[in-house]
Amino acid sequence: MSKDKTATGDTIKLDGAEARAAVKGKVREYAEAIFLALVLALLIRTFVIQAFKIPSPSMVPTLLVGDHILVNKFLYGFKLPFFEGKILSIRDPRKGDVVVFKYPKNRKMDFIKRCIAVEGDILEIRGKKVYIDGLPVDDPHGVFLENNTRYVDGRDNFGPFTVPEGKIFVMGDNRDNSNDSRFWGVVDLDDIKGKAVVIYWSWDRGRKWPRFARIGDGIE
Repeated sequence: MSKDKTATGDTIKLDGAEARAAVKGKVREYAEAIFLALVLALLIRTFVIQAFKIPSPSMVPTLLVGDHILVNKFLYGFKLPFFEGKILSIRDPRKGDVVVFKYPKNRKMDFIKRCIAVEGDILEIRGKKVYIDGLPVDDPHGVFLENNTRYVDGRDNFGPFTVPEGKIFVMGDNRDNSNDSRFWGVVDLDDIKGKAVVIYWSWDRGRKWPRFARIGDGIE
């Protein structure tokens, strides 16, 4: 026979069955909270924001190897299964945006580059200088290897090329060391995952030490 619960001051003693039920209730409560947190994290990662790590120097000096960044996935909209195109898009990528996208040659890989030209633009590169519709572009983010003045067709001389509808032309800021649209073509708007917005962590592999000064920097 189970004993009645008794109260002494502010303390309540439960019998064995009630104690087990209380434990099960707590476990269920924690499990529901964890499940909800996982669902919310999945929804945020899928539709709002996602973390990426920079593995290569193609975006130096804007992004360094070891930078960890957050990407706004909501800005350009997102895709749903069995639906063509994107929904809830606020705007398309603009010239100058740093974007993450599926690499056209291997869609299992994600690349990050800067949008240089959008649909309808006539792009040309002459002696490393970018021209859009025949006019020179103010290109403060593009950098080049020191003492590299040898012009290479396809890299330093390209086009003229008209960007097709629904596509963008991308290049790495490290212009002499970037595998980008100059070599494998344009990026489909539907393959763009989002806009890079902030560096939330940065690790210098050589020094084996964080780059504290970069943490929290916006990506322009």
